[in-house]
Amino acid sequence: MCGIVGVLGNNEVAPMLVEALKRLEYRGYDSAGIATVNDGTLDRRRAVGKLVNLSDLLVHDPLAGKSGIGHTRWATHGEPNTRNAHPHQSGPVAVVHNGIIENFRELRAELQDAGLTPVTDTDTETVAMLCSHYIAQGLEAQDAAVKTLERLDGAFALAFLFDGQDDLMIAARKGSPLAIGHGDGEMFVGSDAIALSPMTDRITYLEEGDYAVLTRAGATIYDAQGKLANRETRQIAVSSTRIDKAGHKHFMAKEIAEQPTVIAEALGHYVSGKGDIRLPDPQIDFSQIDRITMVACGTASYACLTAKYWFEQIARLPVEVDVASEFRYREPPIPARTLALFVSQSGETADTLAALRYCDGKADTIASVVNVSESSIARESDLALPIHAGVEVGVASTKAFTCQLVVLFLLALRAAEDRGEITAETRADHISQLRRLPALIAEALEQDGAMQDTARKLAGARDVLFLGRGPLYPLALEGALKLKEISYIHAEAYASGELKHGPIALIDEEVPVVVMAPRDALFDKTVSNMQEVMARKGKVILISDAEGLAEASEGTWDTITMPDVSDAVAPILYAVPAQLLAYHTAVAKGTDVDQPRNLAKSVTVE
Repeated sequence: MCGIVGVLGNNEVAPMLVEALKRLEYRGYDSAGIATVNDGTLDRRRAVGKLVNLSDLLVHDPLAGKSGIGHTRWATHGEPNTRNAHPHQSGPVAVVHNGIIENFRELRAELQDAGLTPVTDTDTETVAMLCSHYIAQGLEAQDAAVKTLERLDGAFALAFLFDGQDDLMIAARKGSPLAIGHGDGEMFVGSDAIALSPMTDRITYLEEGDYAVLTRAGATIYDAQGKLANRETRQIAVSSTRIDKAGHKHFMAKEIAEQPTVIAEALGHYVSGKGDIRLPDPQIDFSQIDRITMVACGTASYACLTAKYWFEQIARLPVEVDVASEFRYREPPIPARTLALFVSQSGETADTLAALRYCDGKADTIASVVNVSESSIARESDLALPIHAGVEVGVASTKAFTCQLVVLFLLALRAAEDRGEITAETRADHISQLRRLPALIAEALEQDGAMQDTARKLAGARDVLFLGRGPLYPLALEGALKLKEISYIHAEAYASGELKHGPIALIDEEVPVVVMAPRDALFDKTVSNMQEVMARKGKVILISDAEGLAEASEGTWDTITMPDVSDAVAPILYAVPAQLLAYHTAVAKGTDVDQPRNLAKSVTVE
């Protein structure tokens, strides 16, 4: 997910743009650049790699001006190089863009017929070329930008800057988020409030299809039909956009350590002192729901798979879980009395948002579990359930995942209550177990040293298998995903009972096998599968509680001790070793933990 920032300021904007882009680094990027207008002249600087390379370039080749746009690029069309880096310029127009212009080839061919030749491999350059072409035909800058927007197919957030116009910027969104910031005689544009928070706490979020004409006097916003739109300006809490490592080496380490605090905060928002579950309006009556369709991507999809066990076992409510990128194109039938539930940390995940829009008008109710209350998915849901995890910077989701699980567990309890499938005593016991979680996670975090030792062993592996059974199977999937996305070690996860149906062929003395097995109702069956691994010289790392380790640790390669926890809540607790093993393995290998290669924090394009 690329990052966009724009400033119509009263001071030199180059330092402001670079600082704002630093706050967007968490999204992932491979190049960066800025453009400014100075004394009516448009100019730009771009560099490949980290922002420090752009900063170094600006030291040696400064860029003056009080109006500017900046960008961190994650390559889609065209490899990461200076030529393909944003901003893109064609004649008097510079553009930064997040998204994909799907019809850029047709537009490029049309422009080439008109004598304009592209110099990059990107789709974005076509936007600048088309706008420049319209200006050459005599249109004013604003009119040229609007006409350009009308020609674009696909998803985009865009900011335009123009030669000779130091008090004009055009911003637009379709499918990708964009926010307008209001200052004192200054105006700002950003991909999110995090980028803008050092400059302003007054934010207007553009809605789907909006475009805005910005001057230092303010912003005029138009909707998709070109009519004036009155969008609400909100005052954000600057503390909620604070980004720092708080003494930790990496954001991921900080965010793992924050889990006891944020889970306690999430529980405080949703559970009253008496133990009642408080959901925001509009309320869902689960007695009127026959099934749930849950849709998400990546780690959020594993949260859904875990919640499937809770909804089906506790609430006796059938659940279908789908990967959003498949769901949206499979176009499944949505029966009556269906709740469509979407889970996304950013609330802007492109495939998940498209799946939500497919369900609109088909499902009885659309609900979402999100970390960003102002996101597109939240705004387009009938009911949005914030997870209250706070800003998550590390690309590999940690605290957002466990907070998603907590909120989904509470939703399952509410469903069971509405459907008469749970007694007051059982419900109270589940709430009590949830309230123990912050302390249990803090206790699990004390095993950090032991997990570092285990991770040093894992760092030498080429392949790692994860096994789990029941609700721990999705956690095995999550553990494998975490390991491969930040350490680049190939990892796979299987339901323990599936081992003998093929994957056992992979086992030899070179393959570590991480087994997640709390002493629960399925423990004996999991241990039986684990014994099959050890019989074939597989190196087992057993993660269990003290009772489980006392019973089954003989012959294992290594063990990790977890606190005792109830069966239902165990998946939330066992996320901690999955996260810490991946983190310490990545550190041991020297990879970029917070910004792993090829990955972006939020995927807002297909």
